[in-house]
Amino acid sequence: MPKISVIIPAYNEEKYILNPLRALQHQSFKDFETIVVDGGSTDDTRAIAKKYAKIVVEKKHGIGLARNVGAKAAKGDILVFIDSDTRPWKGLLEAYSNAFSGNFIAATGPIYPLEKTGALMRVGYKLVSIGLVRFSIAVGIPAIVGSNFAILKEKFDDVHGFDPSLLTYEDWDLSNRLRGHGRVKFINDAYVYTSIRRVAAWGMWGYATYHFGNAIRYAFTKKPKSDYGYIR
Repeated sequence: MPKISVIIPAYNEEKYILNPLRALQHQSFKDFETIVVDGGSTDDTRAIAKKYAKIVVEKKHGIGLARNVGAKAAKGDILVFIDSDTRPWKGLLEAYSNAFSGNFIAATGPIYPLEKTGALMRVGYKLVSIGLVRFSIAVGIPAIVGSNFAILKEKFDDVHGFDPSLLTYEDWDLSNRLRGHGRVKFINDAYVYTSIRRVAAWGMWGYATYHFGNAIRYAFTKKPKSDYGYIR
């Protein structure tokens, strides 16, 4: 039985899926399994991924649903969630394997741009994935980003995982429901690199205004937007 199960949702990700899968082959921590939850891809995603991971097919779309399906198939005590366009640092799983002691039930870390980009973009990523997330944890309202976090499987099951009806902000919703179940830890060494393709497609202003407006909507109505769309 592996200690860690790494869960990667994917849909038509043949251009990106090797980023996480190859990087996982070089992790310093070896006691893990990799599960790719494929949303019925029509490209070569599954053919590429099956060389590196266990494949579970879930044709109903929704990233929260896909992560839940992966968690159900997982055998590890710790669930680590990353995305199909995310490349984990070689020490990611080792950092997460040592994170759970005392009353800690979940952990997260920095997210950096995968592609080369300008200084403004790099600063923005640090402000959000490090500054904002660390602050949210410090004040007791953790806002975990779904492309890089770990959680005890027992606690994930206790709160019934992600809400599959949410197509955006499913990670923040899960974060909210973890309150009172234990502490969340921010680990500087648990970092990943994630594609900036959506920011490039929408522009920084469009990306920022979408998420700012969605955060306000979720805060007041608990019903975030569902029109996120696919960027390939």
